[in-house]
Amino acid sequence: MKKIVILTGAGMSAESGIQTFRDADGLLEGHNIMEVASPIGWENNKNLVLDFYNKRRAQLLEVKPNKGHKALVLLEKKFETTIVTQNVDNLHECAGSKNVLHLHGELLKVRSSINENLVYDWKKDLKIGDVCAENHQLRPHIVWFGEAVPMLDKAIEITSKADILIIIGTSMQVYPAASLINFIKPNTPIYFIDPKPSMEESQYSNLTIIAEKASIGVVKVVNELIG
Repeated sequence: MKKIVILTGAGMSAESGIQTFRDADGLLEGHNIMEVASPIGWENNKNLVLDFYNKRRAQLLEVKPNKGHKALVLLEKKFETTIVTQNVDNLHECAGSKNVLHLHGELLKVRSSINENLVYDWKKDLKIGDVCAENHQLRPHIVWFGEAVPMLDKAIEITSKADILIIIGTSMQVYPAASLINFIKPNTPIYFIDPKPSMEESQYSNLTIIAEKASIGVVKVVNELIG
């Protein structure tokens, strides 16, 4: 069975109503990046950070997967399919995808601020005073700027075995996720789906660009692959 690896970014979930995490001017929903997405920001103002993620968590609970998410599920019937996502939402899982690797963490989980192995499912607001089993303050289960990406090695291993790579809704400018394309086998077919693609087909002899939003482009590629 052929292996398909799918790399998804913010454009995958935008049509579901999830705001893109990072604006063109480098702000996160009006906040400076370092204020709400860094260890320094956490140490300086935990209440601000918690409020930021509480609002995003509440928003996530109000939205649903779009046609793009649902179309990807169909690939599992014919291929060994793995989704490697930069997104912190759970919309791939809600759509029915079984094998999803979250590079940047998960919004509906929290973890100990001291012991990163203590991770809990979480759907309500997270507040000062919410602690782990070891009595340490809980924090969002998000990979912040300046922190290591724990799942990167696994993502590289998976991508290196891909027979087909599909890239959806990402600028390919956020590292280390953007570097995954460099680990595919030679001549691996690549599909890049984005309404404003940041790559050109001349960059890779095996690259096909679909300049469409996810709900349209993903359906086209899936229909082509499953025949």
